[in-house]
Amino acid sequence: MNENLKGKVCVVTGAGGTICSKVSFDLAKNGVKLALVGRTEEKLIKVKEEIEKIGGECFVFACDVTDINSVDKLVDAVYEKFGVCHYLVNGAGGNNSQAMPTITQFDPRELDESTKPEGMRGFYDIDMDCFESVIKINTMGSVLPIRAFAKRMAKDGGGSIINFASMNSYCPLTRCFAYAMSKAAVVSMTQSFAAYFAPANIRINAIAPGFIVNERSKAYLGTVEEGLTPRGEQVIKHTAMGKFGGAEDICGTVRYLLDDTMSSFVTGITVPVDGGFLTLSGV
Repeated sequence: MNENLKGKVCVVTGAGGTICSKVSFDLAKNGVKLALVGRTEEKLIKVKEEIEKIGGECFVFACDVTDINSVDKLVDAVYEKFGVCHYLVNGAGGNNSQAMPTITQFDPRELDESTKPEGMRGFYDIDMDCFESVIKINTMGSVLPIRAFAKRMAKDGGGSIINFASMNSYCPLTRCFAYAMSKAAVVSMTQSFAAYFAPANIRINAIAPGFIVNERSKAYLGTVEEGLTPRGEQVIKHTAMGKFGGAEDICGTVRYLLDDTMSSFVTGITVPVDGGFLTLSGV
């Protein structure tokens, strides 16, 4: 158990997801008290039950982190329950297939319904409402919690905040226009907010996960053990360690960045946890 984290209070948004459910469980094992936040209670309750099995303390709060009123209610609930918040992990985010084309580069046929193959979705066919929603959840879904909790942290003497970037932050993957835009923004806003809140003793950093195995990734990438899709093969060719990561691979970096003893002089950085994906250009 990390004694530096024991007894601290952490809000984790997106806590029902693959990565942040594991992060929440790991923090609970280290004595952190948790507010598990997500859009639906069902997934959060499962995480809560696992945490309570090991004697951890947590509560569930359904919240739309892109809605300022909902976030304000979350802050009130956390302070009513625990009286303080030391850490915030902004794990809420995601992509939407309807915001993505099915092709990797422009095809003249996408401009003509009479010649466009069935099932082809080009840039001009994507749902722009979905496009906007991806940008909103990945940017404002972190900005609003930072805005709300940093205000309280500043009054309490400081805190530590983690955002989630992506490999798309460094070089956009094909088809991921909205996701790549928003995850690049996460790196920039992490730096901007880190500089702004440094006088308040609030450290703000980000983690950029590589390709992490979950049910969705298995569908479009496959697995090393059971066979890869063509896109999965490309990912593995660009990953120095030759494998996908697991959600548990993120947890140590989270603990390090939250720990005010271990990372007291660290703010404004984005840490890739990617198995060496960024080391290989493919050339």
